Amino acid sequence: MGIKLLIADDHTLVRDGLQKIITMDESITIVGEASNGEEAISLALKTKPDIVLMDINMPGTNGIEATRQIREKTHEIAVIILTIHDDREYILELLNTGVSGYLLKDISADELLEVIKKVAAGETIIDQRIGGKLMEEWKDHASAQDIRNKLSDRELEILKEIVQGESNKSIAEKLFISEKTVKNHTTNIFRKLEVNDRTQAVLYAIKHKLVQL
Repeated sequence: MGIKLLIADDHTLVRDGLQKIITMDESITIVGEASNGEEAISLALKTKPDIVLMDINMPGTNGIEATRQIREKTHEIAVIILTIHDDREYILELLNTGVSGYLLKDISADELLEVIKKVAAGETIIDQRIGGKLMEEWKDHASAQDIRNKLSDRELEILKEIVQGESNKSIAEKLFISEKTVKNHTTNIFRKLEVNDRTQAVLYAIKHKLVQL
């Protein structure tokens, strides 16, 4: 039967256009169409396609949640996101669900068919135009994690209080330690972050997402 594919998009015109493109290739068979996330989940579990071509913005359950539920119920179904969104937040959240492709909707017909076949063969394909954003985020994340590893749990705890504007005295009272201990930890934090004062430490911590407020 070749590659079995399910289309999930809330716009009839888009679904019709995708159907015309995909049926040009005899190796791909469309097993169903969904107009919202709930339908996508139900049809995916019922028809068991090899791939779901998923939009993000759909009424009710959106494409992100639909993808998450499909992937939680079965890892045998691959999901390719086809969207207008190139936000890093969307990309990272969907990659965490295990999607096999992330494409922008202005992709050419030939490119779309090629990606479907590559994903069916087990590859993961991310649109090259958003690859830079993704790499930037991964780089920032890796850098932040490396820096976090340099700080002890207590130092991270104190750094969070510094970011929130607490004084050494209030930090000492809150953590039930001496003010001198706080000062010692603060000195170590400055040294490890290679900053000179509290303001620089705060800016550094926020920029590199070292603490969650």
